[in-house]
Amino acid sequence: MSPAHPPHRVEELCEPGSELYARALREGRVRTEDAADTPCLIDFGLLHPNFEDTEWLEPTAPATALHRLLKNTAERIADERRREERLTATFEPLMGIGSAAAADTKAIRVLSSKERINEAISEAMADASQQLLAIQPHSAYHKRLEFNEAAHTAALERDQALLDRGCRIRTLYQHTLRHSPHVIARYELLDGDVEARTLNEVLDRLLIIDQTVAFVPANRDRTAAVEIRHPALVDYLVMVFDRLWHLAVPMYPQAVQQPSVNGITARQRAIAALLIEGHTDTAIADRLGMNVRTTRVHIAKLAATLGSESRAQLGYLIARSGILEQEGSAQ
Repeated sequence: MSPAHPPHRVEELCEPGSELYARALREGRVRTEDAADTPCLIDFGLLHPNFEDTEWLEPTAPATALHRLLKNTAERIADERRREERLTATFEPLMGIGSAAAADTKAIRVLSSKERINEAISEAMADASQQLLAIQPHSAYHKRLEFNEAAHTAALERDQALLDRGCRIRTLYQHTLRHSPHVIARYELLDGDVEARTLNEVLDRLLIIDQTVAFVPANRDRTAAVEIRHPALVDYLVMVFDRLWHLAVPMYPQAVQQPSVNGITARQRAIAALLIEGHTDTAIADRLGMNVRTTRVHIAKLAATLGSESRAQLGYLIARSGILEQEGSAQ
């Protein structure tokens, strides 16, 4: 193929090539210079030189070209089948030796692209008959660059198909997503046994399907994931989810308002707990799913409520006020 002519397969014949080949069939020949922009016709054997007059190219009859191309395809298929037979004969004696390793591979598998991750999740969801347990951290919905409308729609359809089979869905979010338009719209569209709750902090993304398979991220940008089918590991993740679920605040279908104690909101109490542990504003924002600017606004309000004039004094006043002890009773 010439640099100006994009490469393609013969079954995807380009429009200029198709038009020139049709003209050659009608007129019996075309000038060699006319085919300069469609080298695919010569590469695929649809045009061939006239050896008596090199200024012209003659067309190969469509029936002849089709027969030749189909024959080439059949030969490739036959070669692949012979290769399959040789591979089977080579590895069959070794299958028993590698059975233990194969079992471990099936129990924990790394999925190295978003396409493979989505495919594996879709397959597991299609086989589900009981429930989906999910943890969805802040970044999955709130970071503009990560939100993908097509992927969101596909996930919504996949979840609704699960609900239509009589399964249930339980999802944990961070408190910062209680008023997210994407999250609210999602639950307004889903129809079935679905519940959502929120916490100040959650784990990274987690999906557990029918207590048989779990998916967790394998890197920070979520372009890889680990598929877990080991029963002991999946049971452990279910137990972790259940404990977080019982600590969480209901969001859907019946939302529970987080209480404010002595003018200090639940979010400010969460920030206070991380402040006295020595975390920076950036670390606090990351853990609670907020931007740094919003975090600092809450810190300023907390300082004003407690009468603090400095960061060091704020930590002392938080500890003396007893608001962190009140947090447990408020939940």
